[in-house]
Amino acid sequence: MKHTYEILGLEDNKDRAKIFDSLSALTGVLSVEISFSSPIVVIEMHHHISEDAMNKALSAVGDYSMKMIPSGDNSGHQDHSNHTDTMMETNDHNQHKGHGSNDHGGHHAAHGEMGHDHHRMMIADFRKRFWVALGLTIPILLLSPMIQRFLGVDWQFQGDGYLLFALSSIVYFYGGRPFLTGFYEEIKNKAPGMMTLIAMAISVAYFYSVATVFGLPGEDFFWELATLIVIMLLGHWIEMKSVLGASKALELLVSMMPSEAHKMVGDKVVDVKLEELLSGDTILIKPGEKVPADGLIVEGSSYLNESMLTGESKPAKKEVHDQVIGGSINGNGSLKVKVEHTGKDSYLNKVITMVQEAQKTKSKMQNLSDRAAKWLTYIALAAGVATLVIWLALGKDFVFALERMVTVMVISCPHALGLAVPLVVAISTAVSAQNGLLIRNRTAFEESRKISVLVFDKTGTLTKGDFGVTRYERLNSDLDKNEMLRLAGALEQSSEHPIAVGIVEKIESLDIVIPKAENFQAITGKGVEAIVEGKDIKVVSPGYLRDENIEIPEGAYSSAAETVVFVLIEKELAGYIALADEIRPESAAAIRTFKENNIKVFMATGDNEVVGKAVSDELGLDGYYAEVLPHQKVEIVKKLQEQGEYVAMTGDGVNDAPALAQADVGIAVGSGTDVAAETADIILVNSNPKDIASLILFGKATYNKMIQNLVWATGYNAFAIPLAMGALYSIGFVLSPAVGAVFMSLSTIIVAINAQLLKRKMAKKSV
Repeated sequence: MKHTYEILGLEDNKDRAKIFDSLSALTGVLSVEISFSSPIVVIEMHHHISEDAMNKALSAVGDYSMKMIPSGDNSGHQDHSNHTDTMMETNDHNQHKGHGSNDHGGHHAAHGEMGHDHHRMMIADFRKRFWVALGLTIPILLLSPMIQRFLGVDWQFQGDGYLLFALSSIVYFYGGRPFLTGFYEEIKNKAPGMMTLIAMAISVAYFYSVATVFGLPGEDFFWELATLIVIMLLGHWIEMKSVLGASKALELLVSMMPSEAHKMVGDKVVDVKLEELLSGDTILIKPGEKVPADGLIVEGSSYLNESMLTGESKPAKKEVHDQVIGGSINGNGSLKVKVEHTGKDSYLNKVITMVQEAQKTKSKMQNLSDRAAKWLTYIALAAGVATLVIWLALGKDFVFALERMVTVMVISCPHALGLAVPLVVAISTAVSAQNGLLIRNRTAFEESRKISVLVFDKTGTLTKGDFGVTRYERLNSDLDKNEMLRLAGALEQSSEHPIAVGIVEKIESLDIVIPKAENFQAITGKGVEAIVEGKDIKVVSPGYLRDENIEIPEGAYSSAAETVVFVLIEKELAGYIALADEIRPESAAAIRTFKENNIKVFMATGDNEVVGKAVSDELGLDGYYAEVLPHQKVEIVKKLQEQGEYVAMTGDGVNDAPALAQADVGIAVGSGTDVAAETADIILVNSNPKDIASLILFGKATYNKMIQNLVWATGYNAFAIPLAMGALYSIGFVLSPAVGAVFMSLSTIIVAINAQLLKRKMAKKSV
């Protein structure tokens, strides 16, 4: 929703930037637009924000306050909850008319609360007009002489023509008003399109029929006018319901934020409106509640469900110092969180903004469909006029020639063509966001099907990005290997060294209680030593064993990428623990998917040659580049492009910016709240190679759906226009305007249903 306010006390421009920042920081604010010629601000928000909350934010800037301007007082105000019927007819229906112009994609891309309110009102309006028109069409059909002859009845009576005229006039002016209004706007903008065709068809039918009622020789076809309008209203109604369904995924994101938060004020908990939260506040999140803002855990631990935000179905364990994302759902533990991001800086708002921008941005495919729809409009108008002239020249009566012209104009409406790409885009971008793929560049997303080479950064993408225990073995048959690990953990639990952290995390994952260590000592450069439960325990490096002439056991090293430490109990070698920057379990499956799709996979890493080769060999990569700095990766991408490859580069979006910009498709990997990779075309919320496989498969599915819809829409018109002109008249086949309207609406519905099937296809590919 959007509201317009007057900023009281603002007389010059000196504090406008500060006011912009203070309002933008409010939770729930999507955008802020401040006029430089007047003290007016337009605020778009995904839930209502009180004036008190905004005035509180302004008080930090200066002696300013705000007052809402009613919708009638400012043309810039767009509070869609207060639309009148007239406003909706003159504004909303005109926006809907863009099927043959460049308006269509933008119209269907406004998927915030404002866009949905707007769209639902349009659906309700078309539904009401449809039922009214349908109710009047029944008596119109029964009163029409042609229908009576078909039924073999004679229900004519004196004045029935005038009654037919009255009923049809209501259908024309009330049911046909959206099309007539759209026609006016198209002509005013010098961009004739679908609404022009519909308006001309129903107007020609109506005024010709009126003329027959008042004396012009010929037979009316009010019934064809009425059925045409009814079918067109039904087609629009079904289409708009499909569009609304396509965007519900994003609407779920918008609705994920709670309306209130439990703010800590000293030792007290105070419930406050979400928009009143500020960065630095501490909030309490109770079990089962939604997280109201991005932040850092300062107390407590819990498992959080982030599936709607990141696509990761498994709940994520969160502890002190871990980040939480606004909109995720808390598990069984209570958390205290220090707020870091609110308003436009929050993760959820960034996701919403990115998806909306992606849906509004036109790609090559959509530009193609727009041009095709525009030219089809001109062709249909020319074909309609030509049809009238040709049939008159062939000696047919005016009614027949006029009916052929009306049928051509109706059946050739580029409605399906205008819907072909935008609806697919709305679905694909929203579903991708649910699966952890944020699309910033739609063209790059569509062209991901061309990727022939993938260049991966290693750490955090193919690997987990931290040391983890890969193996641990005992060397004494009388000692359980978990017992050996437990004793070693006593020495490591207080250390922040990556090896120690990896060992402790492994022990905790096994629910093993770590004992206390006494007389802790560091063995310089070689390890640590302590007394645990009365036993002398050492965790040492291979160098310590060599110095003490202890033979390194066979099988201790299975991979050059591993780091191995050894455990001694009472000076006897008891076992060893191997650690590595563990390869993600999803990596191998992702690599197989790439190779099945004939995509070569390379790795570029700053690690040494030994580690690079070990990871490459284990995953079966096509090659690797070791000991490369981030800025050197751009040369790797260039070299591959010079070899004719279509290259996708994955990186962290900051250090790898040059390579991401150079690549044909730049894919930034990030986790949590890090989604602001400006140089990337696509952002992966999870640093997971499986998501890149999903990206490529989604891109292919999206492109194929667009092609299918374009082929159907253009092929249908190429076949239907000659048929409507009367190409098969010689064999007795004549297409009426009403049947033409059925075929046209059917074409639109088929395109809409086909686009909806993309949801199911993408859902299967993400499994």
